[in-house]
Amino acid sequence: MISYLAKRVAVLLASTATAGVVVFAFMALLPGDPAEVALGVNATPEAIEALRRQWGTDRPPLTQFLDWIGGLAAGDFGVSYVTSSPIGQQIGERLGVTLTLVVGGMVIALIVAVPAGTFAAVHHRNPLGALISAASQVGIAVPAFLAGILLVFVFAVQAQALPSGGYVPLTEDPSLWFQSLLLPWLSLGLVQGAVLTRYVRSAVLEVMREDYLRTARAKGRGRMGALWRHGLRNAAIPVVTVLGLQLATLLIGAVVVERVFVIPGLGDLLLNGVAQRDLLLVQGVVMVLVVAVLLVNFVVDVAYAVLDPRLR
Repeated sequence: MISYLAKRVAVLLASTATAGVVVFAFMALLPGDPAEVALGVNATPEAIEALRRQWGTDRPPLTQFLDWIGGLAAGDFGVSYVTSSPIGQQIGERLGVTLTLVVGGMVIALIVAVPAGTFAAVHHRNPLGALISAASQVGIAVPAFLAGILLVFVFAVQAQALPSGGYVPLTEDPSLWFQSLLLPWLSLGLVQGAVLTRYVRSAVLEVMREDYLRTARAKGRGRMGALWRHGLRNAAIPVVTVLGLQLATLLIGAVVVERVFVIPGLGDLLLNGVAQRDLLLVQGVVMVLVVAVLLVNFVVDVAYAVLDPRLR
């Protein structure tokens, strides 16, 4: 197990270093000069050159990259070109909001998908099981932002039961905090729950055809008892793979959902940085999102070893 974990950690570190090179190179290749954007079209060449020296963008790209990656290793993301405030502080303030949104959406997806997918597999020959499969197929075709707009129309505009947007910190009012995040959670969770339902159904159906499950049934266990005791752990392995991919999808989907519901998370910070041409801020946010996806993949790899001892 220790050897397996060591290999996974080495892969994580190598992937992170490679991602840093790719993110920096991509930002460096984008057209335009942040100094020119900041000073406007009427700026003199001398003023632009002075601002470049102040920000360090006049240095060779390799020097800029080494300073940036070294700062990241020390927890220093640099200073925003637009607000002149530390980027790490801005990311830290927004990261908790985005993680809360993603975790809440995944919890709802699991609450929906595990029982619905298992029921659809066990009763796959019944009309109700077929109806659940059809509903999940429809849910897959609905984008998260469209689900959010529909939820706002139903629960905020028509029923006036929940706020249509905005964010209230947990420390200010727990009740309003929950209400402000419920619709974003549902818009992310229901869509991802529909996707996950299909995979849970397929995984459980495959397990139900295995010899060891038929043997458990022959020994007197009921269908659900045999599935619970012997099947779900084996069915969880392919589902965990999809779960890791969905967490990455939720991180990206949160960028759009935060904009729809006016939630001050990383997605909102990223889009504001793009609009203001704050490339160093965009660089930092993208790197954080990439590292988060890599960490999710690392956790999935470790979960494989926990669920299936043969991988150790």
